[in-house]
Amino acid sequence: MRTSEQVRKTRETDCTVQLNLDGGKIDIATGIGFFDHMLSSFAVHGGFGLKVSVCGDLKVDGHHTVEDTGIVLGQAFAQALGDRSGIARFGSFTVPMDESLARAVVDISGRPYLVFQADFRQERIGDYDSCLTEEFMRAFAMNAGITLHVSVEYGTNAHHQTEAVFKAMGHALRLAAAPAGEGPLSTKGTL
Repeated sequence: MRTSEQVRKTRETDCTVQLNLDGGKIDIATGIGFFDHMLSSFAVHGGFGLKVSVCGDLKVDGHHTVEDTGIVLGQAFAQALGDRSGIARFGSFTVPMDESLARAVVDISGRPYLVFQADFRQERIGDYDSCLTEEFMRAFAMNAGITLHVSVEYGTNAHHQTEAVFKAMGHALRLAAAPAGEGPLSTKGTL
């Protein structure tokens, strides 16, 4: 079964993630309403079972909560994928959200890297700083051991732009993590 439970406790956050790559219940509570909405969208569109519970130092701001969630979710993905044998490895998806268009491209390679191209017109979406989307993606990609390219092609509403990003990433990861064959999809014979 492709599941993982990860916990991270620091002076800034207490974060628990339960992940099932093959589906299940979704229950998100980070203390940041818009971020909860984005993680729920990511899980729904990825077809993942996801439970996230975070108690962070929101009196400071949302940075530690969002970044640490990315770290722990990335670690959960890495563990749930195991040795990465028998998966499609690559996934790409483009999502329109009203006037916005976002794209996510994934290689579950074991080589973490992030390319993030987005220009958010609004600095805040509710109690969420728009710049934290890139921080989350970086923390997730580095800890999941994936190459992740994210771009917002265009858009004027930061809510729509960000939601399109999270949905596109969910779909791309669903495709990349899908069962496909026996061993690792690599000419090297290993990832």
